[in-house]
Amino acid sequence: MAVMSLSRREFLRLSAVVAASAAASRSLFAQNGKPSPIRLGMCSYTFREFDRAHVIQFMKELKLTALNAKDVKDHLPMTPPAATDQAVAAYRAAGIKLTAVGTVYFPKNEDDDIRSRFDYAKRAGVKIIVAGDPTPETLPRIEKFVKEYDIRFAIHNHGPEDKIWHSPLDVLKAVGNMDPRMGCCVDVGHTARAGVDPVEAIKAVGPRLFDVHMKDLADMKVKESQVAVGEGKMPVRQIFETLIAIKYPGHVDLEYEIHGDDPMPGATKSFQYMRGVLGEMGYQA
Repeated sequence: MAVMSLSRREFLRLSAVVAASAAASRSLFAQNGKPSPIRLGMCSYTFREFDRAHVIQFMKELKLTALNAKDVKDHLPMTPPAATDQAVAAYRAAGIKLTAVGTVYFPKNEDDDIRSRFDYAKRAGVKIIVAGDPTPETLPRIEKFVKEYDIRFAIHNHGPEDKIWHSPLDVLKAVGNMDPRMGCCVDVGHTARAGVDPVEAIKAVGPRLFDVHMKDLADMKVKESQVAVGEGKMPVRQIFETLIAIKYPGHVDLEYEIHGDDPMPGATKSFQYMRGVLGEMGYQA
């Protein structure tokens, strides 16, 4: 009886040692992994109910330096130009790099209006405009500014509610024969809700993919089912693997659209999960 009891205790002790060793090995592997080809960033829209000072503080807490900034609150005002410059200086002082502006809307098919938006991106020092609602008729005019400013134009799909850009495949049809700087921002949640596999959409878009907005859904057809990344059904690892396979050079920006008054718990969980996935793939993140 004593032998049986001792064996059981020994088994439990050894099991605990093995579990701890495995956890330590995973942690060490992640620490010693290769630099991640997936560059994680944040959409400032996640913090839409907070001012720029809070955005900067939240970015520090999340250990992030890449920001897709939007003209919301005082994150990155489009006008007056001095306000844009002030915001850019504040981010630079905090060690935050602006990687894109947007979502930026293009309501008019007019040179002056379009130029004002490209000037905004130029003042921000970015090479990507994430665009929300350009009409197909506006794209040839926009293409002229893309060539003039050498700024990539990434149309953001908004799912089944969008009158034009349901999925990245709709964007691809419109820009496929245009300047190679005309392309897509793939929102994986809206893509899935449009009935398109985000992984296949990324493969299809390929070199015209300039930005990725990451989110997760408990029900891949229901907008209101958004959860922290890792708590839903989004195939995050397959998305990362596909981005790596196509040598995607841009950022994967979290766009957390729920709990606007308290986004940090969900944002924190999302980055913990994404960094964990990359760690399991052998990368530091």
